[in-house]
Amino acid sequence: MEATELDAVTRTETGKGPARRFRMEGLIPAVFYGRGDKAVHITVNAAELLKVVKAKKENIFIKLLITGDKKGKLSLLKELQIEPVSRRFYHADFYEIRMDHKLTLDVPIHFSGIPVGVENGGELQHLKRDLKVSCLPSVLPDFIEIDVAGLDIGDSIKVQDIPVPEGVTVLDPGDVGVAMVAIVKVSVPKSEAEAATAEAAVAGEAVAKAETAPKGGAKG
Repeated sequence: MEATELDAVTRTETGKGPARRFRMEGLIPAVFYGRGDKAVHITVNAAELLKVVKAKKENIFIKLLITGDKKGKLSLLKELQIEPVSRRFYHADFYEIRMDHKLTLDVPIHFSGIPVGVENGGELQHLKRDLKVSCLPSVLPDFIEIDVAGLDIGDSIKVQDIPVPEGVTVLDPGDVGVAMVAIVKVSVPKSEAEAATAEAAVAGEAVAKAETAPKGGAKG
């Protein structure tokens, strides 16, 4: 687990007015929630926070260097609000974490290898993109890699089949599917299907007329 340092400044002003002014100054209003302590209202530099988020988008651990605290507070960026139009950061929530307390987080799944079934004409389907795990911060993986090279058409991988690092417990049900190789369904374009239906109808009418037509010549 890697933590990135980020400077933070305590603030006494709250509300929409001060928050708007902070954003105009390039700062993001935020709140730090300590374990058993009162929440601390802070601001962080928007540009610096953007660098941290771009470097790692999943489970971002940050050592907040809040005004006057040289040791820093190890925290998890729990929520980051973004303005829908400008896509600028709007507000952030940081939660303190302790190295001796387990975390429950979603860890992304990375698939590696090309399945045998894909080479045989099948299609790899991703049924899950992440796993919910519980572990200490020190052993939390950045991602869980799954080798799918051995999957043939009709084969699948379930949660219970995934090897995870020591100390990590997967909380998802074991029978939940994660990936499978399915047969590729060939769809006929609508125009071609309609043409085939029309041809079949014409052929059917021709057969029916032939079966109902009088046999032999007319008698005098």
